[in-house]
Amino acid sequence: MTDNQESREADGRRPSRRSLIGWGGAGLAFGAAAAGGAMAMAKAGNDADPVAAETGGAVEFHGAHQAGIATPVQDRLHFAAFDVKTDDRDEFVQMLKDWTAAARRMTVGKPVGEGAFGGLAEAPPDDTGEALGLKPSRLTLTIGFGPSLFDRFGLADRRPEALVDLPQFPGDNLDRTRTGGDLCVQACADDPQVAVHAIRNLARIGFGKVAIRWSQLGFGKTSSTTPDAQTPRNLMGFKDGTRNIAGTETDRLKQHVWVGDGDEDAKASWMTGGSYLVARRIRMNIETWDRTSLQEQEDVFGRDKREGAPVGKAKEHDEPFLKAMKPTAHVRLAHPDSNGGITILRRGYSFTDGTDGLGRLDAGLFFLAYQRDVRKGFIPLQRKLSAHDALNEYIQHVGSAVFAVPPGVRDSGDWWGRTLFSKEA
Repeated sequence: MTDNQESREADGRRPSRRSLIGWGGAGLAFGAAAAGGAMAMAKAGNDADPVAAETGGAVEFHGAHQAGIATPVQDRLHFAAFDVKTDDRDEFVQMLKDWTAAARRMTVGKPVGEGAFGGLAEAPPDDTGEALGLKPSRLTLTIGFGPSLFDRFGLADRRPEALVDLPQFPGDNLDRTRTGGDLCVQACADDPQVAVHAIRNLARIGFGKVAIRWSQLGFGKTSSTTPDAQTPRNLMGFKDGTRNIAGTETDRLKQHVWVGDGDEDAKASWMTGGSYLVARRIRMNIETWDRTSLQEQEDVFGRDKREGAPVGKAKEHDEPFLKAMKPTAHVRLAHPDSNGGITILRRGYSFTDGTDGLGRLDAGLFFLAYQRDVRKGFIPLQRKLSAHDALNEYIQHVGSAVFAVPPGVRDSGDWWGRTLFSKEA
């Protein structure tokens, strides 16, 4: 018996062929088995985790928290924000169930539904096929709901108080075509084709119900959630965020990242175990930066370029002496000790999207930050940085979004957004 036959019989449904408009079956259930052989599993969705999986392995999809937050950071990103096109609540909920079923399969390296071939010749395949033969590559899929979603489906009274619209910060030059979104999906993997395949297939399944508003490809992770790893460098050549929360630091995750009991009122208690995501597309003025002296570059960050060590220190993880840095140094301004302990979990990626038509690289940092409360995390921190950071001369925020990231999918019977949409949740 095939995986698909087993899952359909477990649902009490007889095997059936997909409709001509594509795959729409929900509730595919199966064990997190290895595809094509044994794979290392990293249970990145649970408090006691996450540990780095072997190259090409799989990350556990189920857990108290969504994978892709505290998970060891993969090397590639495809992030997509969607606009909702349907006014039918039941249709949207069914799509979320279909997405969840597809995500379960893709995160263990399996094709969506009945696959890319072997079905009815007259019907589109269930899977687009470009990931056939590829390993799971530690793919994680993380969903979030934007403020505008709560203007639909009778959800207004379930919008969390912490899901606030971000204010306009000094220096922002936001492109509205790269800002906002009713919901988002963050796909991270060690193989870019695996990440792109995941977003492509979710968009295909959601056709007619949602449409991509904007998306961003990322490479070269710029932060790490594994404490024993060196901090990656950004496109300016510097290490930043060396004090990032580690995925194994359960106490810090509980304090700064996961929404706790009582954080929201009863109507928004569905967010318990979730987190809040801020996504910012930050363009770097690469050409200007590349003509800046080494001394000024190091003064701007408050670190040396060779080791990433704070001013006057030898190693990147040495405790910084903030007063030894210039008052406008990025590290000094962003450090928790300068901000009443404000701490966020960063999962940023570098990007380069060709040129701007004037011979300048369209490149920079796609900043992703998870926190327990945006009002106490990103907003006060960015207000300070946007007003005083010397780095502002070389960067500009050109895209922005905020999302409520619900708790994890508990088991094979659960689905993305159940706690929000189910009355019994």
